[in-house]
Amino acid sequence: MTTALHPVIRAVTERICARSRSSRAAYLAAMHEAAGQGAPRHKLGCANLAHAFAACATADKEKLRGEAAASIAIVTAYNDMLSAHQPFERFPAIIRQAASAAGAVAQVAGGVPAMCDGITQGEAGMELSLFSRDVIALATAVALSHNTFDAALCLGVCDKIVPGLVIGASHFGHLPVILVPGGPMPSGLSNTEKSRLRQLAAEGKLDRAGLLEAESRAYHAPGTCTFYGTANSNQMLMEIMGLHLPGASFVNPDDPLRDALTVAATKRLVALTATGNEPTPLAQVLDERAYVNGIIGLLATGGSTNHTLHLLAMAAAAGVQLTWQDFSELSAVIPSLTRIYPNGTADVNAFQAAGGMAVLIGSLLDAGLLHGDVMTVAGPGLDRYRQVPVLRDGELIWQTASGESANLDVLRPVAKPFAADGGLKLLEGNLGRAVIKTSAVKPQHRIVEAPARIFADQAEMLAAFAAGELNRDFVAVVRFQGPRANGMPELHKLTPALGVLQDRGFRVALVTDGRMSGASGKLPAAIHVTPEAEAGGMLARLRDGDIIRLDAEAGLLMVRLSEADLMARQAVAMPAVARSIRGTGRELFGLFRNNVGAAEAGASIF
Repeated sequence: MTTALHPVIRAVTERICARSRSSRAAYLAAMHEAAGQGAPRHKLGCANLAHAFAACATADKEKLRGEAAASIAIVTAYNDMLSAHQPFERFPAIIRQAASAAGAVAQVAGGVPAMCDGITQGEAGMELSLFSRDVIALATAVALSHNTFDAALCLGVCDKIVPGLVIGASHFGHLPVILVPGGPMPSGLSNTEKSRLRQLAAEGKLDRAGLLEAESRAYHAPGTCTFYGTANSNQMLMEIMGLHLPGASFVNPDDPLRDALTVAATKRLVALTATGNEPTPLAQVLDERAYVNGIIGLLATGGSTNHTLHLLAMAAAAGVQLTWQDFSELSAVIPSLTRIYPNGTADVNAFQAAGGMAVLIGSLLDAGLLHGDVMTVAGPGLDRYRQVPVLRDGELIWQTASGESANLDVLRPVAKPFAADGGLKLLEGNLGRAVIKTSAVKPQHRIVEAPARIFADQAEMLAAFAAGELNRDFVAVVRFQGPRANGMPELHKLTPALGVLQDRGFRVALVTDGRMSGASGKLPAAIHVTPEAEAGGMLARLRDGDIIRLDAEAGLLMVRLSEADLMARQAVAMPAVARSIRGTGRELFGLFRNNVGAAEAGASIF
């Protein structure tokens, strides 16, 4: 028996549909026009087509000369420096063989850049991180622009890569698309212990050699990092939105099941093409309901705050208009069902062992907390995602999961949640609008009212911490960190120092127009403040000592000044040293900084 959809989910979805009516209609019309042109390679001139298959084996050339065989594009984020993307090295060969067995041809159409926020945290390169998402979208479009392909497999995992692939692929939404993950690395040093040692290092109680040894035991093998940051939130999203095969998200790279799922994704994609028996273009999968399901999955699992940017930008590429208000209203009725670090002590491997996505999706469906009537790459309806893939005598099959969590400390049903809400809130007040993730913040830390201490960047705050100037109640305001100012870097390097101060009993909070890590943790942090300081936001009018109130319970972010007094102040200009951005390639991205939209619109250049 189908459970009725929760009325708030229905109302939010209807509002999104109404808001998106004209933009979504224009998008679908464009996709219909593109699909109406027929199999793309047969519209090419002879020289064009000959160029397209010149490097193919003879048998593949013959297939591509004809009209029956599907041509599959591989768009890959492979590089062998980043652990999450190193496994993709072997995927093209697996895909080519699987495509051939299905009567199709697969070619690597292009590569997209994949940078690592873990490497660039606190470094100049982090100022390119958010912009890399839109570079990836552009690179995806270049890869598919040859107009010879019937479908695409997108290989990507980490923070900006998956959103960028989805944005780019959505502009080719007349084609079927499947996202293919690489999986998480095996568990190493626990995330709790890693966090503890980072705080010791911040206090000067652990030297560089000791910290490096600990970090090396945490990040130790191919695969994504095992904490529940943006990368693993991406994988959850792709599955709950129907762009992964069921159960594909959290299988380790060295598990034989991983390669079997890659083969299955290839064969399934062939069936989804116009030449297959279940033609299903991407535009049919990624509709308003799919994006609402994505937000719900993010809330139920305490996922990355970065997706309050990425989901907006991804949806906009398909003509769907989301707002932070949608997130906040859904958060009020979506219970927190997981405890994965930083919202708990477990990692994603423990989540997978507890039942993973099949149990999570099944529990939400049974409670009427998901749109079950969506289209997915596995076929109509989300019920298919209650199943888990297994290898039986070397053959991949899907079997229905028990529906019960194997570890209630990690994954719970809707009837027994860890919290009644999704732990993500919209903050509003005379400082602007911001988002806050509360799922890892203890209730006693969710309301902070204290004097402001203003910083131009995170290095300045860390220097003040090292000098012993911050042993008191205060709100750290780190401004000119928005997309127009410097690309909106993550400020995760502040977490250990602020955590130390909170553990010492001080009431501390962070307010910034920048981002925090996808692994935002125990600190109350009002992030993505918009308008940003560089765009006339009120953060530029703050002074040291101003009393700021951050109230995550009431959804309030304000300074204790009258509007007249606040507006009478001269806004502080972005420091000259920060304005002349050079080095690490940052000077190449002036075009992005000058044209990027606001955080509340996804911080996109499109």
